[in-house]
Amino acid sequence: MQKLHFSEFAFRFKSSENKISIFDEIRKKFVALTPEEWVRQHVVQFLLLEKHYPKSWINVEKELKLHHTTKRYDVVVYKPDGSIFLVVECKAPSVAIKQATFDQIARYNLSLQATYLMVTNGLNHYYCLLDYEAEKYHFLNELPDYT
Repeated sequence: MQKLHFSEFAFRFKSSENKISIFDEIRKKFVALTPEEWVRQHVVQFLLLEKHYPKSWINVEKELKLHHTTKRYDVVVYKPDGSIFLVVECKAPSVAIKQATFDQIARYNLSLQATYLMVTNGLNHYYCLLDYEAEKYHFLNELPDYT
């Protein structure tokens, strides 16, 4: 797999029927290793090992009901009160981050109401702090660490 703009993390892999899987420690199972999953697993390790977010607060690939359709978010980090701290949208490294990607995460966030958003293709990372009162968002250089 392609080298991403994250630290080097240790992953568990397995091969079965000529397909490679990677272990997702949040979902506690092996999942097909696609380019997008490669990015998603790096994000999970980044949140756990570098930002020190508790594993029990992180959720990966869950369904989201949005305007009579079902979507799947990539990664969500909860707060202790159950509200959502962070929503992450992951794309494969070959997918350029464009306005449509920000529009997608903004649509998801209409119902999630996160404090922070992260968009990444593993090569480029964008972080935003939402200001609901002023109805705008502020781009950040990095996400806050867990405190």
